[in-house]
Amino acid sequence: MKTFYRTAITVFLSGFASLAAAVGPQPAPAPQKQTLNVGYVKVGHLSPMIFIAEPLKACNVEVNPVEFVRYADARTALLSGSLDVSGIGPADLAIALAQGSEKIVGLSGVASSPKYLVTRKGVKMDDWKDLAGKRVGIAPGSAVWFQWAATLAEKGIPYNSFTAVNIQGGGTAFVQALQRGDVDAVALWEPFESQLVADGTAYFAKNLEYSQSKAVGAELGLLAATREALTNKREAVKCFLWAYKQAEEKLAKDPEAFAEAYAKYTNLPLPVTRESAKLIKLGGVLDLGQLQRQAKTFHDLGVIPKDVSGQISKVWDPTLMREVQ
Repeated sequence: MKTFYRTAITVFLSGFASLAAAVGPQPAPAPQKQTLNVGYVKVGHLSPMIFIAEPLKACNVEVNPVEFVRYADARTALLSGSLDVSGIGPADLAIALAQGSEKIVGLSGVASSPKYLVTRKGVKMDDWKDLAGKRVGIAPGSAVWFQWAATLAEKGIPYNSFTAVNIQGGGTAFVQALQRGDVDAVALWEPFESQLVADGTAYFAKNLEYSQSKAVGAELGLLAATREALTNKREAVKCFLWAYKQAEEKLAKDPEAFAEAYAKYTNLPLPVTRESAKLIKLGGVLDLGQLQRQAKTFHDLGVIPKDVSGQISKVWDPTLMREVQ
């Protein structure tokens, strides 16, 4: 991880200083050296993570990176207190609340993208009616599944009109299932969507776009901290958010730099990340209203045992985000 980080930061720092004014000045350093345990979830839209450690040194903060493949595992680590901050899924605040925990606090969204059903070549998927009788690979309870299920509900498409095939594990399992022909299509996430399209296995069924539901929306994730870290390491968390948003803004303005950072962060080939980066718009679109609609919908879909839309404001705090802008 350290070698990988040094390689990436060398490329990035040449343009880092010029970006600082766009986000805001560096926050005041922590009065005493602090260590921040940061979850590095290996998805492309969190690629700015690789650029936070060096700027945080100027804030008297040392980063202890902990890698994760899934949002759910990062959420569990935050709840246990083994992480201070991390990227998590848009649904994770509501899930934690429904479990009776207010330990995780959302700070900011991270990115958005269109979502198209990834369909095996040779399978007709021109219209929502074409779903009938098809086998669709899904990851129940994932951020993508929430988008998919909410869109179907809003369009009045019965969930039993197709065969939902639950696929366990990470994105590679979805890639393999579609390549083998086990399923006709998959509701998947980047970079695995673009990987399947790039290798010729599948195509984007662009008439089946499912990121625009009123309930869930297009947000891909959020940055969150533990309530304890916000209390005991507030200066460090603020500096983390500042450093992350600087990197995010720079990458958003330079698609090639984003693709290169994406490749370094996920260890994927640059041709794949270039295609994936074309779909992702860095910068959060999440707000309290969207979180409230999500929480209600997650309950309506039977994902969480109670409606926590009225309590979600307790675990959403954009204050630090405003302070670093």
